[in-house]
Amino acid sequence: MARSDLRVLTQHALTGAWLSLDLPVTDLEFGYELNGPGHLTATLSPRLVSQDLSLIDPGTTCIYVEQSGQLTWGGLVWDARPQGSKLAIEAASWSSYLQHRYDTDGELGGRGPYVNADPCKVIRDTWAYAQSIADGNLGVVVDSTTSTATVGTPADVLHYNAWEAPCLGDKVDDLVSGSARPEYACSVEWNPARTDVVRRIRLGWPRLGARRTDIAFSTGTNIIDDPEDVRGGDDYAQVVHALGTGDGSAKKRTTSAVRDGRLRLEHVLDLPDVNGTDLLAARADQERVWRQTMGTGTVAQITLRDTAAAPFGSWNVGDDVYTRVTNDWGTFTGWCRITDWSLKPFEKGGQAVLDLKPSASYQYGSVV
Repeated sequence: MARSDLRVLTQHALTGAWLSLDLPVTDLEFGYELNGPGHLTATLSPRLVSQDLSLIDPGTTCIYVEQSGQLTWGGLVWDARPQGSKLAIEAASWSSYLQHRYDTDGELGGRGPYVNADPCKVIRDTWAYAQSIADGNLGVVVDSTTSTATVGTPADVLHYNAWEAPCLGDKVDDLVSGSARPEYACSVEWNPARTDVVRRIRLGWPRLGARRTDIAFSTGTNIIDDPEDVRGGDDYAQVVHALGTGDGSAKKRTTSAVRDGRLRLEHVLDLPDVNGTDLLAARADQERVWRQTMGTGTVAQITLRDTAAAPFGSWNVGDDVYTRVTNDWGTFTGWCRITDWSLKPFEKGGQAVLDLKPSASYQYGSVV
């Protein structure tokens, strides 16, 4: 991957003014994740920054990566600090902004409370509330996706209480946690006129991504490390007890359990901020399904080189890709889901690090 194919741009988050159209960074790494903001790290010469500190002013500067004319990553700079003779930059994509916003008006400014509500709608309401307040409009658009999942019941209404000042980012995390829940990922692209960018939250139901038969990951073709074959009983459990809000006998709790012919192993999941019974049950189900895949042999992370078998940029967060790993301990083959990817474009001609989970560990809702 040639440097001439890639540039890093910065922009003022509120005014939209371009600050740099080719920021000369080094040690660049960036990527997205499932149900999270992803990350970007890089280093910059302090001498350049000292000439104009606004180029990467943390908390109000958008930063983008463009490859071959297409925007492939976008987010907000959150940290910039000296490390020896360089300045280290850390950024995260759009959903990280909600970790710095709170509902101090209550019920998302009158959009709630919620009973049998589509969590996709609640996510859109969350962003609408955050961006309706002065100096809070980041210009993020949220997909119009709808789901058949629901949050809140007549007996257990989903409230956003002003006196609790709930963190909007934490609340969105609750909405996408658990089995049969919508999923999200951040993305960015040029607008049709290529004069500005579209900052987007992609919503997926019953899932994000797709089962990919056009690409594959395999030892000897594009996997360049020796991934660890994860086998361990410490993390395995087919019984998960989830604990929510409350104290003593009033603490909300639920159990997700199956009998699978193995010795009973239990795990306690402590979620002190979850006050919805349906959300608590969903989180317990997700944890139990995931823990049942542990100990049976999984591949958690691989490092790839750019090949025709899976060209960089050909996959998305959430995709299932057939993976074959061969080493001295045997062979792992199976469908794995991409939950996080990071691209290091200038590392030995380009490397990508992908976090994987067994596709079977995910349960998706039914499309109605």
